[in-house]
Amino acid sequence: MAENGEEELIAVARHIAKTLGHTDTMTDDILKIYSNFDGRLREKVCDKFIGDGVEQKLRSLDCEISRYVSSDRPIWSNSADSCSFLDLVDQLTGAVREWSTVIGDKSASGLLGRAEELLQKAMSRLEDELRTLVERGGESYVLTQSDSVYPPADFFDDDEMFGEEENDFIPVAHPVTNYNIIIDALPAGTIGELNEIAKRMVAAGYVKECSHAYSTGRWEFLDESFYRLGLQKLSSDEIHRMQWCQVADEIEKWIKAINVALRILFPSERRLCDRVFKGLSSAADLSFMEVCRDSTIQLLEFADAVAIGSRAPEKLFKVLDVYEAMRDLIPEFQQVFSDKYCISFANDAMAIWKKLGESVKGIFMELENCIRRDPAKEIVAGGGLHPITRYVMNYLRAACTSPQTLEQIFDESVGFRKGSNQVISPDSVAVQLTWILELLESNLEAKSKVYTDHALCSIFMMNNGRYILQKVKDNELGTFLGEDWIRKHTAKVIIYHVNYQKSSWTKVLSILKADYGSLPPTDASKRYLEKLRLFNSYFEENCKTQLSWVASDDQMREELQVSISRTLCPAYRNFILRFQNVDSGKHADRYIRYSVDEIEARIRELFQGGRPLLRR
Repeated sequence: MAENGEEELIAVARHIAKTLGHTDTMTDDILKIYSNFDGRLREKVCDKFIGDGVEQKLRSLDCEISRYVSSDRPIWSNSADSCSFLDLVDQLTGAVREWSTVIGDKSASGLLGRAEELLQKAMSRLEDELRTLVERGGESYVLTQSDSVYPPADFFDDDEMFGEEENDFIPVAHPVTNYNIIIDALPAGTIGELNEIAKRMVAAGYVKECSHAYSTGRWEFLDESFYRLGLQKLSSDEIHRMQWCQVADEIEKWIKAINVALRILFPSERRLCDRVFKGLSSAADLSFMEVCRDSTIQLLEFADAVAIGSRAPEKLFKVLDVYEAMRDLIPEFQQVFSDKYCISFANDAMAIWKKLGESVKGIFMELENCIRRDPAKEIVAGGGLHPITRYVMNYLRAACTSPQTLEQIFDESVGFRKGSNQVISPDSVAVQLTWILELLESNLEAKSKVYTDHALCSIFMMNNGRYILQKVKDNELGTFLGEDWIRKHTAKVIIYHVNYQKSSWTKVLSILKADYGSLPPTDASKRYLEKLRLFNSYFEENCKTQLSWVASDDQMREELQVSISRTLCPAYRNFILRFQNVDSGKHADRYIRYSVDEIEARIRELFQGGRPLLRR
C-alpha cells in the first residue's frame, strides 16, 4: 500500500513539474528541485528510473548510434539512415536531459556519464556530416537577381586566369556594376538537412561546435571569392614595405573586393545562415560571425594599414579613394553586422573610416611641410614658373575634385549621418586651402629675393601669381576660396606688373622727357643727341636682358609688350619730333637709330624665354 502511495507521489510530482514547465528543460529542472527538497522523493525517482530499464535503453541506443558513428559511408547519403540517426539522437538527448535531474544518485550519475559520452560521439559525427553537406552543396551555386526578372551573367569567368601555366589557373571575377545580386550557395534540400542537424546540435548544447563546422566550409568559399577578386592577404608590415605604385594597385583590388563583400557576399551569407539556423537566432548570429570574421578582418586591416602609413602628399588621392569606399559602405557595415557577435566589426569600420580622415588631414599637413622645406635659393631662369607652384596648384586642383569628401573630413563637427541631406559648411576646407596658398606665396616671395634684378623679381612673382589664379578660377578650388580671394590676388598680380614697369622702364622714360626747346638750337641739338645716345644704350640693354625672360603664357607676353609699347612709343615719338625740330631736319636722321615702328618691333621680341628672334 505504501509503495503504491510513493508511486502516486512520484507521478504527482512529475505531473506538477510538467504542468509548470513550459519546456522539457524547465520540467526537468522543477523535478530536480523537488528531488533536492525531499530526499525520499529523490531516492524513489532514482529507483524508478533504474527499475524502468534505463540500462537496457542506454545499451540499445549505444549499439544503434555506434553503428552509424563508425560507418565510413556518409549517413546523409541515404535519407532513411539520416532520419533514423536523427531519431536516435533525439532519444539520447531526451534521456540525458531526463537523467540529469537525478544526478545526485551514484548509479544514475554513472548512466548519465555514459550517455553524455555517447552523445559527444553522436555530435562529433553530426559535425562531420554537417561539414560534408556544406562542402558538397557549395561546389556549385546559383546567382539570382533579387527581383528574379532575369538571370545575370556568370559572376566568375573561368576563361581568365592570373597565371599562364595550368597549375596557376584561377577564375577571376568580372567587373561588378549591379550589386542587386543574391548568391544561393546551397540547394534548398541541403539547407533543410543542415537545419535538422543544427537543431539537434543546439538542443544538445553543442552550439559552438555546430557553428564552427558550418563556418569552416563557408569561410573557404569567401576566401576563394577574395582570391578570385585578386585580393592578396597582406600584413600591415608587408603593405608598408611595398612601393606606393604597388599599394595603389592593391587599393583598386581592395575597393572592388570590399564592395562585392559588403553588398553581395556578406548579405548572401547572412541570408544563408538565417535559413540554415532557422529558429536558432543566436546560433545563426554566431555562425555568421565565424563565416565572415577572417574576410572582414582582412578588409579592415588593409584599410587600417593605408590609414596609418606614410603621409607623403602623393598618397592623398588613393587614400581618399579608400576613405570614400569606407564611407559609402558604413550603412552596409551597420546593417550586415548588427548582432551582438558582429557589432564590433561595424564599430571597427567606423573607427578606421575616421582614421582615414585623419590621415588625409595629415597628408595636407605634410604638403605644408614640403612647401616650407623647398629651398629658397633655388631659382628659375628668366623668372619663369617655379616647379613648386605647378606641383601645389595641380595638386590642390585635383584634390578639390572631391569637394564633399574634403568638406566631410575637415569639418570637425560632422560625423556619419545616415540618410542626411544636411549641407556642410566648406569654411574649414577654405581655411586649409587658404593657409596652403599663403605658405606657397611666402615661399615664392623668398625665392624672388634671390634675383638681383628687381624687374625680374616682379616678373617671377607675376608668372607664378598668374598661374595660381588660372588654376583657381572656374573649378571647385575657386568655389572654396571665393570671389573675394580671387579679387585680392588679381590685384596682387597687377601690382607685380606695375612694379616691373617701374623697375625696368622708368629710367628709360625719364630720358625721353627731356625738353630743350628754350636753348639755342645748336646747344639743344647737342643735348638731344646725348639723350638719344643714352636712350639707345638703355633700350638695347633692356631688350638684350629681357629677351630671355619668360612669360608663362601668350596672354601675359602680349599684355607686357602692349603695356611697354603704350608707355614707351608715344614718349619716344615726341622726343624724336622735338629733336628734329631743333635740328631743322639737317642732321637728326643720321643719329636716330630706331624708328617708332622699329621700337615696337623690338618690344615684340621680348619675353621669348630664350627662343630665337625673328629679325627683319
